[in-house]
Amino acid sequence: MSRPLRITLPAVAVVLVAAVSGCGSSSGPATPTIAPAKTFQLAGFQPAAPVSAGRPTQVAFTIRQPSGEALTRFKRGAGPHTGVHLIIVKDDLSTLIHRHPPIGADGRISERVTLPSAGRYRVVVDVYPATGSQPNFQLFHTITVKGTPKPQPLPAFAKSVTVDGYHFTLAGEPKLKAISPAFLTIDVTGPDGKPASFTPWFGALAHAIFFRAGSLDYFHTHVCSPGASGCTSVLGATRVTGSSTTPGKLEVGVLVPVSGTWRLFLQARVDGHVLTVPFTLGVA
Repeated sequence: MSRPLRITLPAVAVVLVAAVSGCGSSSGPATPTIAPAKTFQLAGFQPAAPVSAGRPTQVAFTIRQPSGEALTRFKRGAGPHTGVHLIIVKDDLSTLIHRHPPIGADGRISERVTLPSAGRYRVVVDVYPATGSQPNFQLFHTITVKGTPKPQPLPAFAKSVTVDGYHFTLAGEPKLKAISPAFLTIDVTGPDGKPASFTPWFGALAHAIFFRAGSLDYFHTHVCSPGASGCTSVLGATRVTGSSTTPGKLEVGVLVPVSGTWRLFLQARVDGHVLTVPFTLGVA
């Protein structure tokens, strides 16, 4: 593998079984009936009703397997492609929450979050099961926060974004195409102007979480140290891996599945601070 990183595809339905049974009648040939496909599902999702803005909310669920049993075994290890990633994004792309919640022995997953303002939030549960033909899959839900939403317009593209005094600057002009691997080189300097130092957070030096404006299609990659395992992203036969070899520089792999306007939330622990840095990107 050349550079380290990872991806997740948009809505993935994992169909494991399609049972077929026949029923006959005396007046004609048997007509087959197809039972509903058995899929992974979110069971017992909480909150089940709208919540209040600015107050801690317990998000909890169980991942039900096609067999009806709870999923209790997940990939483990040092890299980011493990366990369950809980990602919550507001529909206007103004807010992102990203957690790797604890998983109970019975498979119950629970995490306390605070949603800042009224509106609809999409919940993405990105799952890395211990076994199976797919390395990961996603399940989705919606949380509504009470009140009158005040959508924020999506900011235009900007090469440089500053968060908490840290400057994140894209090198060159991005020319991204759907289903075509590319890399974004991002230089990061601290308030003192010196290259920032990255330390691992949730198994990676940086997380690149992409959502498409409007449809909220989702894509997720990681930036890791050279030689790290569990960071390569795959879309069909195409692979991409992001890396960071020197302080203050990130090579972010991009492999989005469809064209449009995408919001990149770049997350990294920089000099001990966890920062979320948004970029607006056009994909041809």
